[in-house]
Amino acid sequence: MRGLFTAIAIAVMGAAVLISQTTPPADLVILNGKIVTLETPVEVQALAARGGRIVALGSSAEIKRYAGPATEVIDVSGQLVIPGFIEGHGHFTGVGQAQLQLNLMKAASWDEIVAMVADAAKKAKPGQWIYGRGWHQEKWTSVPSPNVEGFPTHDSLSRVSPDNPVLLTHASGHASFANAKAMQLSDVDGSTANPPGGDFLKDAAGRPTGMFRETASRLIRAGTGEPDPTPAEAAARARRVLELASAEVVSKGVTSFQDAGSSLADVDLMKAMIDEGRIANRLWVMLRVSNQALAANLAKYKTIDYGGGFLTVRAIKKAIDGALGSRGAWLLEPYADKPGDTGRNTTPVAEIAETARLALEHGYQLCVHAIGDRANRETLDIFEQAFKGRDGKALRWRVEHAQHLNPGDIPRFGRLGVIASMQGVHCTSDAPYVLARLGPKRAEEGAYVWQKLMQSGAIVSNGTDAPVEDVSPIASYYATVSRRLADGSIFYPNQRMSRLEALKSYTINAAYAAFEEESKGTLKVGKYADVVVLSKDILTVPENEIPTTEVRYTVVGGKIRYRAK
Repeated sequence: MRGLFTAIAIAVMGAAVLISQTTPPADLVILNGKIVTLETPVEVQALAARGGRIVALGSSAEIKRYAGPATEVIDVSGQLVIPGFIEGHGHFTGVGQAQLQLNLMKAASWDEIVAMVADAAKKAKPGQWIYGRGWHQEKWTSVPSPNVEGFPTHDSLSRVSPDNPVLLTHASGHASFANAKAMQLSDVDGSTANPPGGDFLKDAAGRPTGMFRETASRLIRAGTGEPDPTPAEAAARARRVLELASAEVVSKGVTSFQDAGSSLADVDLMKAMIDEGRIANRLWVMLRVSNQALAANLAKYKTIDYGGGFLTVRAIKKAIDGALGSRGAWLLEPYADKPGDTGRNTTPVAEIAETARLALEHGYQLCVHAIGDRANRETLDIFEQAFKGRDGKALRWRVEHAQHLNPGDIPRFGRLGVIASMQGVHCTSDAPYVLARLGPKRAEEGAYVWQKLMQSGAIVSNGTDAPVEDVSPIASYYATVSRRLADGSIFYPNQRMSRLEALKSYTINAAYAAFEEESKGTLKVGKYADVVVLSKDILTVPENEIPTTEVRYTVVGGKIRYRAK
């Protein structure tokens, strides 16, 4: 009997050696983690990746055998490992461009912004345009004086930069502020007509204040008077913008970025840089061009999982209204703080209906920016009409933002299968002025109603709308589970997501919203090895510790794209 046990033991050892010898080594092995898969089993200790995909999940003892001489092995010592964050709605080139101009997001007052421009003007070449982005009048500590509708006038800005044109984009991207020189070069004065879908403010004497809302921002001809860059200079800058954007997003744990509107030229450059290995994150892109350009190019540009899953182009972006902060959101009833004003319809309904027809014809998703309750209703009407005779749920069309809804329209998301592509951080960022704009009844009934939407059967995905907000998923995750404002108050707490719901909104839900749930969004053998390692367990730590969580590693396709120093 002893001899039989010995023989069996030798046979088992031999089989183990054989398995070890025949298992190809992995490119990457992660050991000793709390790996939350969002699959079954829910939690494992270790992971192995080869050829860009997950090849094994299990205990550290099991996965160690995948480590070979050339394998990158990370011992994460119990830290949380989750599927890579998917930015559900952002502006990729905008993230890069924001790093090449004045960052106004943290400015606490108009005077602080004027000081920043004054400093930039001292360093600028004669006639050089000065650009900035991120200001938001509702987040300043004081109301500027003088002002019109709470917005400053250009005089102080023009005094510090009399010879350099200045263009400062609102945090939302739905308004801009120009100085006298910029307006002069753009031939804008008190007699200039407002364009459809936008307006610019004037003082009591009828002179432009410098504040341009929605489509009126296009009246400012940026770059006028400057020498045109050479083709080589323009190409180098465009590449630099994408490189900066990619480095920024992977440093924040974003492995896939859903880009909310790029040009055909942008897509061409993205594709070229992916070929060169110069973009570290995956891109899913919505085309934002005219219907005429769409009709001519949709068949040519449709792209799925190009470059090993680094580029997909299968969606179209349109904007039916503007933003609430600048009173550009299109409402069913007037603004509570501006009677008679119901916001702006920035793209005619008929034009978006034609876009819907093109999307159906070419098999694209249609994604419509809609913030106000009227904008959302009109968008849902367009979708419902387009879905007649079709399975609307199979199309996975999206409303981008879906921030302020009439109660009667909330169930339509679930019934129609329309995805609510929302941004948790917008809730806590915008909440201080939501009550002023909408009043308490509309705010409670329909502002950022994540739970109501999910209860309707709708899929809710998450993001940041970067560079409107920082691209950090941690900040948006915290806003989603807490809805806690800077003053400590909580904005309608019954609409908060649980921590698991919030994690799914940033992973598997976002993947589903892009038809990518079979390749990403959870950790499963065969899926892309897109993984984030965090310094704290955001699923269990005290809520107030979530914002201090840091990204330790960002892994895309089994390669470490970011490593904390």
